[in-house]
Amino acid sequence: MSRFKFSVGPWNVHTGADSYGPATRKDIPFEEKVKKFSEMGFSAIQFHDDDAVPNLNELTEEEIKEEARKLKKLLDKYNMAAEFVAPRLWMDPHTIDGGFMSTSKEDRDFAMWRAKRSIDIANELGTDMLVIWLAREGTLCAESKSPVWATRQLIEAINEMLRYDSNIRVVIEPKPNEPIDRSICGTMGHVMAISAATIDPSRVGGNLESAHAILAGLDPSHEIGFALAMNKLWTVHLNDQNGIKFDQDKSFGVENLRQAFNQIKVLMENNYGSNGEYVGLDVKAMRTTTDEDSYKHLENSLKIVQALEDKAARFDYGFQKKCVENRDFEGLEMYVMNLLMGIE
Repeated sequence: MSRFKFSVGPWNVHTGADSYGPATRKDIPFEEKVKKFSEMGFSAIQFHDDDAVPNLNELTEEEIKEEARKLKKLLDKYNMAAEFVAPRLWMDPHTIDGGFMSTSKEDRDFAMWRAKRSIDIANELGTDMLVIWLAREGTLCAESKSPVWATRQLIEAINEMLRYDSNIRVVIEPKPNEPIDRSICGTMGHVMAISAATIDPSRVGGNLESAHAILAGLDPSHEIGFALAMNKLWTVHLNDQNGIKFDQDKSFGVENLRQAFNQIKVLMENNYGSNGEYVGLDVKAMRTTTDEDSYKHLENSLKIVQALEDKAARFDYGFQKKCVENRDFEGLEMYVMNLLMGIE
C-alpha cells in the first residue's frame, strides 16, 4: 500500500496519435476510463476544462455548470474526486499567440473567459484548485513582445482569477519550452516570483512535473524541494524524460531510477500529502502499446512509485550522517546504488 493518494488525467490513456503519425489504438469512452482508474487505486481525476465539459465554447455559463454537475454525479458513482480543473487554452484558435499574454486583447479576453469558466467547473466538481499550464505563454519570435509586459500580463490575469473567486487557488505548472519557444515562466523559481507579485500570494502555488524540470536542465527533486521549502507544492506530476528533448511523459522512473528515488524521498521526508495533496501521474503509453495494454504504463508507474517508497522508508539516515561528517560521499553514493539495486 502507498502512503500517497494518486490522481490521473483522462488524456493519460489515449489513442497513440502524435505529430508524426495517426492513432494506433481505439479511443476508450470516458466513463470506462473513470471506472478503470478507480479499480486501479486512483483517488482523483485531473481535468482540463473541455475534458469536463466538451464544446464549452458553444455553451452558456449556466449550461456549462449544468454539464459539470452531471460529471460530478459520474465521479460520485465511482467514488472519485476531481483534483483540479485547467483551462486548455493552447488548443484553441484564439490562442495561437498565447492566451493571457497574447498581443490581441480579444484573445486575452477569451483566455480569461475560459479561466473563469474553469473556476465555475471546479466549484461544481468540488475542488478549489485551478491549474494553469502556460503552454503558449511566451514568444516564438523573440522581438514580438516584451518579456516585462508579458510577465505583468500574467500577474494581472492571475489577479483577475483571484478576484473572481475568493476561494480558488491558482496553481502554475512551469515548463521552459514546447510548444512555445521561450517561456515566460519556465521553472519553480519563476512560479514563486509570480506568486509573490499577486494580490494574494497565499492562493498562488506550483505544480512540478518531473519532465518539465529535466527539460530545463534541472533535477526534479530539487525543484520539488524548492517548492516544498516555500510551502508552495500543491500538486506534483511524476513522469520521466530522456534528456533535454521534447516532452516525452515516460512512465515514472524508467529512464533515471535514482532521480526518481530522490523525488519520492524528498516528498516522504516532508510529509507531502498530509494536507490532502495528491501525487499525480502524467504519463503516456508508447505508440506501439496494444489496446489490451492501454493502462499498463499507469500500472507500471504506480508500481515503481510504491517500490521507491519502500526504498526511501529503509534509507539509513544514521549512515548518511556519518558519511557526511566524514565527507565520504563516494561511500554514500554507493550506499544509495546498493539500496536501489537490492544489494545488502
